[in-house]
Amino acid sequence: MFIGRGSPHEALSAAQVLELCGAAFEHSNLTGKRILAIIPDNTRSAPIDLMFRSVYQLLAERAACLDFLIALGTHPPLHADGVALRLGATAEELRTVYSKARIFNHAWNDPQQLRRLGVISAEEVGEISRGMLHAPVNVTINKMIFDYDLLMIIGPTFPHEVVGFSGGNKYLFPGIAGGEIIDMFHWLGALITSPVIIGTKHTPVRMVVDKAAAMVPIERLCLSLVVKGRELAGLYIGAPEEAWSAAADLSERIHLIYKERPFKKVLSCAPLMYNDLWVGGKCTYKLEPVVADGGELIIYAPHIKEVSVSHGKEIQRIGYHVRDYFLKQMDKFKDVPGGIMAHSTHVKGVGTFSNGVERPRMNVVLATQIPEEVCRSINLGYRAPNSINLDEWQDREDEGILFVPKAGEILYRLQDDPFKLV
Repeated sequence: MFIGRGSPHEALSAAQVLELCGAAFEHSNLTGKRILAIIPDNTRSAPIDLMFRSVYQLLAERAACLDFLIALGTHPPLHADGVALRLGATAEELRTVYSKARIFNHAWNDPQQLRRLGVISAEEVGEISRGMLHAPVNVTINKMIFDYDLLMIIGPTFPHEVVGFSGGNKYLFPGIAGGEIIDMFHWLGALITSPVIIGTKHTPVRMVVDKAAAMVPIERLCLSLVVKGRELAGLYIGAPEEAWSAAADLSERIHLIYKERPFKKVLSCAPLMYNDLWVGGKCTYKLEPVVADGGELIIYAPHIKEVSVSHGKEIQRIGYHVRDYFLKQMDKFKDVPGGIMAHSTHVKGVGTFSNGVERPRMNVVLATQIPEEVCRSINLGYRAPNSINLDEWQDREDEGILFVPKAGEILYRLQDDPFKLV
């Protein structure tokens, strides 16, 4: 079964969403089933409130149970206010109007919450990674899934720095997975490098994600969303692989902007949903391809106060560096999780490390509340946020200056793109 509708030019109404979901659920015969819906946290733009209301209206009385698990990956848990914001309902409404739905947070670092599904062998890892990695990896997932008959993945698809395009089975891995598989494929993405992999549909990392998902012994149904601004441009429902594929095709038409030439300066403004640099780093990922060699990218985020809520100590210990800084000194960093190193390289961007000298291709500067001494200690530049007048950055592309007022989800590429995944 596959049902979908989408266009870069028209938005779906709430009635159309309800109609599409209703048709899909009737075809799938969900009456009496125990359903676990897996949804993103607040770092992803999507009308999850609309989807929550629609799914609840259609299934709360028909399903044996309808619960929601927030696919945090390694992000911190959502508390009551965050859950209410994500679902578009007050705490009182969740207790009364939506009383049949229970809401849970994933905990990637709690062994008691995880179950091992199997292992991807060293041989398989080597083949998928094209020889970049050779160690086996354990595949673990939130053990809650075994209490349900159906996993319903609900989430948006955007260009993504690790996997190419987000969505689909990515809401399982890393969404509700354990640390080992998360670290493995994030590091694989970093080895390929963000500007090469981002916005590419079929990648080695997507192969890892889908291979891990194939180990899940529970039926899966995916509601794959494509958003444009504040509106829903596409909704595709079916097997995760098929629904994601259609969503990625539409995302490529909506979420990519091509520029004729690179820019010497880029001001990348982080939206409030990015509350630390761990997620605010997306303001680098989506713009690195259009920064000129030797250029400067400023992450402007006056609201960001810390490097990472979950991983701050590890990141501040190693700092931000280009891939080869780690790759050529792996003995020195063998105790550092691959996901931490991957984040470091994604924010710093591509570059070289030779004879002990690191040469990043661009200079990444933070204009946040993170103090200057911390920025310097983690190998990033610093600029006081109050020294930046946003009006002075606008309409200056002819001067080689790019202003992006809401960065992090739209990918910028050059028409003559030097970064290609071959």
